[in-house]
Amino acid sequence: MAFEKINEFAADKQKLCVEHDTISDELFREYGVNRGLRDINGKGVLTGLTRISKVVSFKDENGEHVPCDGELWYRGYNINTLIKNLDGFGFEKTAYLLIFGEMPTAQQLAEFNDVLTECRTLPSNFTRDVIMKAPSKDIMNSMTKSILTLSSYDDDIASNSIDNCIRQCLQLTAVFPMLAVYGYHAYNHYENDDSMYIHRPTSGLSTAENFLRLLRPDMQYTELEARVLDIVLMLHMEHGGGNNSTFTTRVVTSSGSDTYSAIAAAMSSLKGPRHGGANLKVMQMMQDIRTHVTDPQDKDAVRAYLSKLLAGEAFDGKGLIYGMGHAVYSISDPRERVLKSYVQKLAEAKGKTSDMALYSAIEEIAPQLIAEKRRIYKGVSPNVDFYSGFVYDMLGIPLELYTPLFAIARVVGWSAHRIEELVGMGKIIRPAYKSVMEEIE
Repeated sequence: MAFEKINEFAADKQKLCVEHDTISDELFREYGVNRGLRDINGKGVLTGLTRISKVVSFKDENGEHVPCDGELWYRGYNINTLIKNLDGFGFEKTAYLLIFGEMPTAQQLAEFNDVLTECRTLPSNFTRDVIMKAPSKDIMNSMTKSILTLSSYDDDIASNSIDNCIRQCLQLTAVFPMLAVYGYHAYNHYENDDSMYIHRPTSGLSTAENFLRLLRPDMQYTELEARVLDIVLMLHMEHGGGNNSTFTTRVVTSSGSDTYSAIAAAMSSLKGPRHGGANLKVMQMMQDIRTHVTDPQDKDAVRAYLSKLLAGEAFDGKGLIYGMGHAVYSISDPRERVLKSYVQKLAEAKGKTSDMALYSAIEEIAPQLIAEKRRIYKGVSPNVDFYSGFVYDMLGIPLELYTPLFAIARVVGWSAHRIEELVGMGKIIRPAYKSVMEEIE
């Protein structure tokens, strides 16, 4: 559908927006504005309190704020401990922990799994009428459309009572894998002319198992594949109240809006390439590196090409090594450290040891180069996005589902923060903006 007049009009007027909406860096410094709600040292501006999780990247030693190995805590449990003590799949158990604040007993977990199984269903003809019609190549947009449409099937959409919110959040958590995979299959069929198949979830299977079953034409997967995906989901479930999509959930919830609107807003935040889309950039960068570095054991060649990346002379010209560094962590990202051991096992099983060697070489060399060539206020290390895309690639998961998989995990964290915001419902979140416009007589 072409709109020639509006396209020409917008192209002509964009210079006015740039002219009148540009604010100099000097003014931000003059008024002490912490851009991105982070101070000059990268520390987030304190905007709230939470009992759901904790992210640690610095510790106080002898009166000094010093970088430390990163830590991630869910409801008082270190993520390393949670994964180390796993007996079976961990996503559902961790979801119960994050949402309800305590570790479930065996009976409570069984009941919780039964509830999720019951909720793994969509309204009659929903897949045909909502997902398959007007499919989008952006599966995050497809999912967001589906989330908002599901609200019209809810007879109690507007109630923000805690029990109603729990019901809505669990129903959304249960169907997220279906919304993602069905959305992809519809796009792949209508846009790429591939065969389309719609499998239904099976009771008794974990979220990770059901996702792989829904995605694959033969519905088959190995135990290792499902276990590794389960770990990836656990590591992406929650990351504090300050990350962009979770803070969005808090902001929308504070306005008194409904669950579907809050989660849809969080989805819109997560789909941004500066938030949930980072692992896509890592995969694109790695494909570019493979075409120029034929021997992953040749560290000099790896170093030389990474230097070109930093100089803006390779790949997308942005001067970045994607998958390196994090807004919060400095010395290490605990999620990356946990994930790496599982990535190695999967790479061996999939015959991808050469690719693993290249990842390992970049993990070793990139932080050194960045430290040499850039002025940084804290350490740089690989983040969880560095390896997550590699995992998805080895599992045969298409690029279009990378960020939706993040959402399948993070909807649990969003749900927990929405409930916590409702329990302690205070004022609407409304930070200040200083006007620097010129008054016209």
